[in-house]
Amino acid sequence: MSVEVPPIARKVPSQRERHGDVFVDPYEWLRDKENPDVVAHLEAENAYTESVTADQQPLRDAIFDEIKRRTQETDLSVPSRLDEWWYYSRTVEGRQYPVYCRVAASEDGGELEAWTPPAVVAGVPLDGEQVLLDGNAEAEGHPFFALGGAALTRDGHLYAYAVDNSGDETFTLRIKDLRTGEHLPETIERVFYGLEFSPDGRRLFYVVADESWRPFQIRVHTLGTPAEQDEVLYEEDDVTQWTSIDLSSDRRWLLVSIGNSEYSETRYLDLADPAATLTVLVPRSERILHSAEIFEHDGAVYALLVHNGQGRASKNTAFNNMVSLAPLEEFAKPFAEQEWRTVVEHDDAVKIEGADVTSTHLLLSLRRDTIETVRFATLDDVFAHVEGSREGGQAPSFAEPAFGEELYTAGASASDYRAPLVRVRYTSFFTPPRIYDYVLATGELLLRKVTPVLGGYDPSDYVAERAWATADDGTQVPLSVLRRASVRPGGTNPALVYGYGSYEVSMDPAFGIARLSLLDRGIVFVIAHIRGGGELGRRWYEDGKKLRKKNTFGDFVAATDWVVSSGWADPARIGCMGGSAGGLLIGAVLNLAPEKFAVAVAEVPFVDALTTILDPELPLSALEWEEWGNPIEDPEVYAYMKSYTPYENVRPAAYPRVAAVTSFNDTRVLYVEPAKWVQALRDASTSGQPIVLKTEMVAGHGGASGRYEEWKDRAWDYAFIADALGAREPIA
Repeated sequence: MSVEVPPIARKVPSQRERHGDVFVDPYEWLRDKENPDVVAHLEAENAYTESVTADQQPLRDAIFDEIKRRTQETDLSVPSRLDEWWYYSRTVEGRQYPVYCRVAASEDGGELEAWTPPAVVAGVPLDGEQVLLDGNAEAEGHPFFALGGAALTRDGHLYAYAVDNSGDETFTLRIKDLRTGEHLPETIERVFYGLEFSPDGRRLFYVVADESWRPFQIRVHTLGTPAEQDEVLYEEDDVTQWTSIDLSSDRRWLLVSIGNSEYSETRYLDLADPAATLTVLVPRSERILHSAEIFEHDGAVYALLVHNGQGRASKNTAFNNMVSLAPLEEFAKPFAEQEWRTVVEHDDAVKIEGADVTSTHLLLSLRRDTIETVRFATLDDVFAHVEGSREGGQAPSFAEPAFGEELYTAGASASDYRAPLVRVRYTSFFTPPRIYDYVLATGELLLRKVTPVLGGYDPSDYVAERAWATADDGTQVPLSVLRRASVRPGGTNPALVYGYGSYEVSMDPAFGIARLSLLDRGIVFVIAHIRGGGELGRRWYEDGKKLRKKNTFGDFVAATDWVVSSGWADPARIGCMGGSAGGLLIGAVLNLAPEKFAVAVAEVPFVDALTTILDPELPLSALEWEEWGNPIEDPEVYAYMKSYTPYENVRPAAYPRVAAVTSFNDTRVLYVEPAKWVQALRDASTSGQPIVLKTEMVAGHGGASGRYEEWKDRAWDYAFIADALGAREPIA
């Protein structure tokens, strides 16, 4: 049935008063998801959206088929060794979810041969293959399925995993005995991300979130006892702090991280000592933003820190981070008396993203000229440096693999602390993901897998280039410009500008099969690496948050202007797209410059940010103060946020065609934000262009679950864009 008229939500004035300002919100009543009228309204919006975009269905089908045709549906991951098993996952054509498997390792020890993964063939089980978890079986009978974490005991007998069947990112924890295939009787409800076993396999550590979806408790479950008796190992009462757990690389130490985007605290527990208690390593009182690793070397225990300066006295001058090392007993001293030795100095031009260790090497993740890559050094060299640092000893010698592309992403991880090699993952915009094993002793890269792309894909058909836009304040903003090689500047091409620009998250080069469908239709895809992200280090992030947040939006507008001035696009054929905080970006730039865009897609958009952050009872609101400022206490922050938050700044203007895509069970950005925003846009827009709301009624922040559903969602978004830009058909 055709629905020609968009749903009109009734107006029920709700008054907000803060810092002398009064805001009357006519659509706040849509927040009550238990109200049948709200559900009916969202369903009416879906019917309207389906009706006005019905002519795009053939285009959606075509893009879905292109994604499917290029994807090797029956595939598998490269096995990773942990203890005496090789672990990997399989996907099977026609099935939505992976199947997680393992097979016994044939040898032990540190020889390279023992750490060479077995040859696994897609669709062919290995001899002795054991299924840990079949996601398809777990999802059967449920509208949604997502795995929120898994952990194995050291002996390989028990497998703990957490499942979400609604999309709200709270999970049910179960434990499977892999010797029998049966589940243990205990089931723990409403756990959060993060599961870790003790080395003896008798205790399971997990995280719990409070009513505002803030992870605040670490609990310990003793196997064989009722969950109601689980001990609370740690509880964080500060509503601005996020709590998480991890194991040290050698799995002896439980590390508890507490913090936000500006400072942090680390506590540790010696799992080898049943009498040990949780101990502070680096206190939050020093206001150091850091990450920590604890490990043993030559019989002594050390802490390795990636941090932004040694406490208040340093005024956190290492804004791009440095790496330090100290014996664990050093941290028992008063903070001012502790002596940390510098492993890697701070560099204004290089951001240190993280560090890890194996039994023999230090692994360093860093970002240079927007690009994330990896370096390796022997622990012997590291200790030789720090022990001689007082006398000006030589800096450790780091090896860095060379990959031969300008724009790429490389990361490394060790599946087992003892391994003589580490797994390196590499990709670029047009290089499908490659899996290597890096031999630590020799620096040799052993190619284990190139992700297959079917359908005659040829990377030489496409081009990725770096460009720079100039913001109003003169700042140079990096852009990644992606296109078909046959596309040339001339002012006639369609273009899509994509951005995020928050939380120090970087839009790193990565291969995307779905994106090829846009490029094949002649659309120039421009990723704007705007301030608020992390592409150019910590200062790039800090220059796009709190009272400098508007730089994010100005940078995006400058990127759009560059697309026109460079000749890559017809100014009447430009779209914009972003999700979550990137959806806030899209809403803000549409208010700033609606005339610059023909179409916009905002996915799970954070468009009513001020209302959300003013209510600390809402999910994650208090945690957001470190990103946006605290408008509850600070009238300057309130006024600044009110001047840009998208919902409150919709104005009479010729808004372009807009699609807001959301999920009913999203806990990160509630569905009510885009629902209200769409109503406000329709009230104000003078263009007559359709403004639609598409709500997944059983899904979370990431949309519907299952790879085929994900492809359908991406095809929907891209068809909406391509249709508006007049780019429905592939170019020759």
